[in-house]
Amino acid sequence: MTSHQHLDIGTWQPVTAGAQRFLNKFEHRMLIAGEWVEAQSGARLESRNPATGEVHATIPSGDARDVNAAVAAAREALERGAWPALLPAERARILWKVAELIEANLDELAELESLDQGKPLWVAKYAEIPGAIEQFRYFAGVTTRLEGTTINPSINYQPPGKKLFAYTRKEPVGVVAAIVPWNSPLVLTAMKIAPALAAGCTMVLKPAEDTSLTALRLAELMLEAGVPVGVLNVVTGLGESAGAALAMHRGVDKVAFTGSTEVGKLVLDAARGNLKKVTLELGGKSPVILMDDADLALAVPGAANAIFFNSGQVCVAGSRLYVQRKIFEPVIDGIAAAAAEIKLGHGLDPATKMGPLVSRKQAERVAGYIRSGTIQGAEVRCGGAEHLGPAGTFIAPTVLTGVRADMNVVREEVFGPVVVAIAFDEPEEVVTMANDTEYGLAASVWTESLSAAHRLAADIRAGTVWINSHSMYDASLPIGGVKQSGWGRDSGHQAVENYLETKTVCAVI
Repeated sequence: MTSHQHLDIGTWQPVTAGAQRFLNKFEHRMLIAGEWVEAQSGARLESRNPATGEVHATIPSGDARDVNAAVAAAREALERGAWPALLPAERARILWKVAELIEANLDELAELESLDQGKPLWVAKYAEIPGAIEQFRYFAGVTTRLEGTTINPSINYQPPGKKLFAYTRKEPVGVVAAIVPWNSPLVLTAMKIAPALAAGCTMVLKPAEDTSLTALRLAELMLEAGVPVGVLNVVTGLGESAGAALAMHRGVDKVAFTGSTEVGKLVLDAARGNLKKVTLELGGKSPVILMDDADLALAVPGAANAIFFNSGQVCVAGSRLYVQRKIFEPVIDGIAAAAAEIKLGHGLDPATKMGPLVSRKQAERVAGYIRSGTIQGAEVRCGGAEHLGPAGTFIAPTVLTGVRADMNVVREEVFGPVVVAIAFDEPEEVVTMANDTEYGLAASVWTESLSAAHRLAADIRAGTVWINSHSMYDASLPIGGVKQSGWGRDSGHQAVENYLETKTVCAVI
């Protein structure tokens, strides 16, 4: 067990004037048709600091009526607004301006993200907010590279003296509904907005009810950058009301969803009404594989970071650790030692290495998995199921050994700082173990053997395989899953294809 049992997180406040000014509003509004409005019901939700449980803002609790208004605004902007008429280079300049404004307000946004989600400030400041910036910059460049093709068909019955000319053109899919989760709010929002707007679409965004503040601040910055009225609309509210209404709305042409596999299936069902297009970036149970020739000075901290980064609240978190038997105990000892050195605390505390889980509810869920594993025979090598902190939202980084493949903690996505560790003997054995899951989002392989690395990368069923690294992100790298980890890809040029239709034009000339 670790020494995290008595947790004093202290009192911390943002230091940037921008974050203070934004929080001082307290009662925030949502964006529909260029106007900041209340929910038509007048209902509001509390936004809490996960570390302390304190309410630092309230947001509108939108429902189907607000979704109707937002979709109508997006439709108007698509069919009669300024956005479709803009030249690609003009759209590019606006998206680049959005990136510049995010960068100019980086410290403010990082503080808001830390307070709203709980993550350490350094995670927001050096990883996630810069990631959002790069999404807008990357897709600003894509706007001018949306290309069709010319085709030379073999049709031989055109009229005498005529020729056949055929080509394809890329057109925006239409009105997009983007539904994003609470674990990395701003960067995951950018991963939806940037390619959709680059394609010429308009959008209704539904941020997670637990973490809506940076989405609302981003919307302010996008208006400042010159995004026309109605192109971006933001409806805050609960998933079962605003989110469900958006997913099933017949005025929406495409849903882009990131979240759990369970909710992803509900989104898919809701989309059937008008057969809207759907992309889904869903859950994961990503394997981390350490071969006995791995550089342990790199692999041990890498495996620890793969699961403990952002308190394990990462879809690609390395939650299943497979270690070749010869090095199993040294690796487990090393990860347990690394876990013991992780300082839990308030996100704004510069010394904090791990923040709270996003809510008491999520902490209870994670603790339940730990308890279930121990009841079934797992050994707790560090950490445990105890709730820590004033709001009961902290769970110490936890390593479980002695687990079996049929345990819930091994098979299901925990979404917390909990890793299950399993020894293996041969590469063929670990491939079978790694693929024994309904998920297929990501994996990592740690080895000094070039041959072993690429053989394992080919054999593991996952959308991304990292070698001697984990969770390496860039706006140019596609991310997405196979099996029940989703459909389609975010980031990279592949992402913009999610928001485009291909039209074939065939002419006799």
